[in-house]
Amino acid sequence: MSPSRFRSLSLATILLAAASLSTCDASLANKNIHAPFGIQKSVTSINGHNIQSILEIRGGAKRRKINKTASLSSLNAKKSKKTASGATKVGGSTEKPSALDNTVQKYKAILPLTRLYITLVGISTLLGTILGDEAAQVILGLDPIRTVYGFELWRPITAASFLGPPSIGWLMSAYYLYEYGSSLERVYGTAQHCIFLLGQVVLLSAYSMLFGQPFFGSSMITAMLHVLSRSMPHQKVKWLIFTVPYWSLPYGLMASDVLQGGAAAALPHVLGILSGHFYYFNKYIWPKMGGEDWLVAPEWLSRRLDPNSSSDSGRKSVENALKKRKKGKGRKLGSA
Repeated sequence: MSPSRFRSLSLATILLAAASLSTCDASLANKNIHAPFGIQKSVTSINGHNIQSILEIRGGAKRRKINKTASLSSLNAKKSKKTASGATKVGGSTEKPSALDNTVQKYKAILPLTRLYITLVGISTLLGTILGDEAAQVILGLDPIRTVYGFELWRPITAASFLGPPSIGWLMSAYYLYEYGSSLERVYGTAQHCIFLLGQVVLLSAYSMLFGQPFFGSSMITAMLHVLSRSMPHQKVKWLIFTVPYWSLPYGLMASDVLQGGAAAALPHVLGILSGHFYYFNKYIWPKMGGEDWLVAPEWLSRRLDPNSSSDSGRKSVENALKKRKKGKGRKLGSA
């Protein structure tokens, strides 16, 4: 061993011993303990400054400083989700509703009879897809003999609900059914719309038996559109790229189907216009001519389906009674 290296090791040993003694004296002084003479205390805690000094003397590496840094994700994860009182925040993490939840909410928001009709359309379409075209016409179609003599009373309902196999035409027909049915039910009420639908099913069943039509779902849509168009006939509406009066919209719908399917496609629309005009005439024109409104919804049905309109119906009946009162000349008080 060289003399210079021996001197450096000796110096390091002396410094280490001095640091240990100073640390021992400091710890004993802090604890107010005086070590007896001749007894050595074993002290395990060593000051970091003394270790750094020894390392510098020996030429070793310095102690690494650990920088405590945090990423954005860790900061977000450490954010407390509790209130000042220590309770967990309500609604702290909001989850977006799924597409299925949105669809269910929109379905529940549809008016009752229109929602029922659309549900029947979906069930009839599903059955028709499973059974096939021929079997669907045999089981779901309107057969006069089986309906009357076989008591297969579901046939008028399925004949009014079946719009054909799924296609672009089926999608447009379902949209028209939702749009026009919702408008009628919103304007005239659920009870009166029920009378309209029942009347159309009876009339179109008779027309379809007469003309040999197994299904009349498109006729129902045309009847709805005709009644709506007669309520505001001169209003301008958009049809394809044209602006036409509202009364001509059922005929425009019939013309578009004729251009796609030939002259035979006009018959369902003609039947729908006839049945819709029958309802409109007896409901709105005939009472103005002095006739009786025999298509009005009964009171028990209005109370059942339109409970909020009972006060309005009572007010309207009082107003009608006051209007029908005959005004006389009157008499003076005390006159015979």
